[in-house]
Amino acid sequence: MKQVIAIVKPFLVETILDNLRRAPLEAVEVREVKGFGKQKSYLDQYTDSEYSQAFLPKVEIVLWVDDSRCEEVVRRVVEVARTGRMGDGKILVLPAQSYERVIDMSKLSETVEQ
Repeated sequence: MKQVIAIVKPFLVETILDNLRRAPLEAVEVREVKGFGKQKSYLDQYTDSEYSQAFLPKVEIVLWVDDSRCEEVVRRVVEVARTGRMGDGKILVLPAQSYERVIDMSKLSETVEQ
């Protein structure tokens, strides 16, 4: 099992998720994040903009994928998210431990032991 973390431009998220709709994913998590990478030194030139000395808005998409399908999923994200310009984002691939059990909280009828 692999955990794929894609940090991308916000306007590309829906397109990426549409492209992954039929991909073999175990789970997906999406959240808004802010940060900067190599382009931080270029932020000073935007002195009159709202991005001056600020973090840039990004979206983090976390995917859990079977080892055998990881490269396919990464390729699909890159196809959509890569514009070739600075600030496209990053993709991190990490090993993920298999989960021992999954508790569906909407169907939980018993008390969970701690």
